[in-house]
Amino acid sequence: MTTTQLYLRLMGYVRPYWRAFAVSILGMVVAAATEPLLPALLKPFLDGTFVHKDDMVMRWAPVLILVIFFVRGVAGFFGSYAIHWVGNKLVMDLRAEMFGKLLALPTRFYDDHATGSLISKLTYDVTQVTGAATSVVTITVRDSIIIVGLLGWLFYLDWKLTLLSLLVAPVVAWVISTINRRLRSSSRDSQRAMGSITQVIEESVTAHKVVKLFGGQRYESERFAEEINGVRRHMMRQAAAALANVPIVQMVAAIALAVIIYLATMQAKSDANTVGGFLSFVAAMLMLTAPLKRITSVSEFTQRGLAAAESIFELLDSPSEVDDGKTHIGRATGHLAFEHLDFSYHADGRLALHDIDLDIPAGQSVALVGASGSGKSTLANLVPRFYTPTGGRITLDGYDIHDLSLASLRSNIALVSQEVVLFNDTVAANIGYGQMREVPEDEIVAAATAAHAMEFIREMPQGLETLVGEKGVRLSGGQRQRIAIARAILKNAPILILDEATSALDSESERHVQAALETLMQGRTTLVIAHRLSTIEKADRIVVLQKGRIVESGTHAELLAKGGAYAQLHRIQFASTAMLEDA
Repeated sequence: MTTTQLYLRLMGYVRPYWRAFAVSILGMVVAAATEPLLPALLKPFLDGTFVHKDDMVMRWAPVLILVIFFVRGVAGFFGSYAIHWVGNKLVMDLRAEMFGKLLALPTRFYDDHATGSLISKLTYDVTQVTGAATSVVTITVRDSIIIVGLLGWLFYLDWKLTLLSLLVAPVVAWVISTINRRLRSSSRDSQRAMGSITQVIEESVTAHKVVKLFGGQRYESERFAEEINGVRRHMMRQAAAALANVPIVQMVAAIALAVIIYLATMQAKSDANTVGGFLSFVAAMLMLTAPLKRITSVSEFTQRGLAAAESIFELLDSPSEVDDGKTHIGRATGHLAFEHLDFSYHADGRLALHDIDLDIPAGQSVALVGASGSGKSTLANLVPRFYTPTGGRITLDGYDIHDLSLASLRSNIALVSQEVVLFNDTVAANIGYGQMREVPEDEIVAAATAAHAMEFIREMPQGLETLVGEKGVRLSGGQRQRIAIARAILKNAPILILDEATSALDSESERHVQAALETLMQGRTTLVIAHRLSTIEKADRIVVLQKGRIVESGTHAELLAKGGAYAQLHRIQFASTAMLEDA
């Protein structure tokens, strides 16, 4: 995307607020128009008072100055307030669109992008575009009017000296162009570095127990110090380029000003100019330096904003989840079928699942077992379309799941995993999460009771209104699992996926959770992923996976009698359990 296209796209976000933007422009125009009036008044004021002793000039000149500054102050206030309002609206809209995009992105996108860099885009990058989209425009408009007005007055006073001053313009343009390229590059680098800082912070805070237990404080401190030093270096390169811009331009302008003042004094010596005209010319020349300084420094904000816009639009242009299914099936019966299913995570075509054929009648519980990396979780993740199969298809009640809308498909699926996701909200809000309605308390209580959760919820200080903390940190592992089960019970979906739901629990917690799961599984098509084979012995069918292929299928008793892969897994696991118990 070219700089022009990038800037026009960014300005598109200002379009809905064109009225406020127009107010800001108008305010800036009025304030800018008063600027050339000050040197213009100097000539008649000085000549009329000190030379001609004109009473009218002496009486009204101070009043005019007060009027000019009053108009300038009021217009400047409303212009600046309006542009700040537009800028904050722009940031709000971009953040809302970016967050909406994050919610719509596919799972694979999150596999490939660090959380910290995504957070940095929403918190840091988006604030950098404000100057480019709003302030730059108003500063350019205001200062361009000031410069044109002052130049017009200078041409009126002495067009030859004014033309001489314009000889510095090509030099100034070359300086600005050279520095702009460096500013854009350093802005990109600093934004990437900010994403790395956010990532280190996010990882260190999330894994603070591991950091403390394994003595990783020094390592994390050094890693963080390296990242923040990188940001400092990028910011200093950016500052050096920006700070060099203004004095170089000012020095070029000062040389021109010195030459012009010298020539003007020569004219005054020969009575070619009046005292008022000379001072008015010099004042206008001096007043040109401030808007020239702002105009040249505006490139810093422009390049920083455009670099941030590149980062933002890169996220916004990332393809969302494919949701082209047109069929809405309401509540499914739960009949799942996997037909010659292949799946690969990688572009090289290495298959994580190969030729999976599996038919699961409605209401049947199927356990997926196998060594780590055998494809159990991958198979389960394909059901709600977190990933797209490389080959073959999955059907629900005879419908290819890719012909179903995502909302229709996922409304029929509930998930309880080992890594329970709870939000920093109340117990009730976490149980009722995602329901597109106001859930009555009695339904939440019923779901919590069925999940064996009300027994510990009643003991909490505020009961269902108790805050669970970030990621449910104020609850035990078993309590978090039962809250997740209550959430699944309340959803009442016909298909249930249990991904290692009891693997990290102690015996007492597992007993409660297992009882809750048995309640939840009744009448539902259930995919159970488990390492501990003791938890899936009652499953209607057990499917054994090895290297992405189904190698065995049957009941617990049938597979043991067969003496194959499942029986071997069973022997190894229970031998290990017996050794631990003896120890």
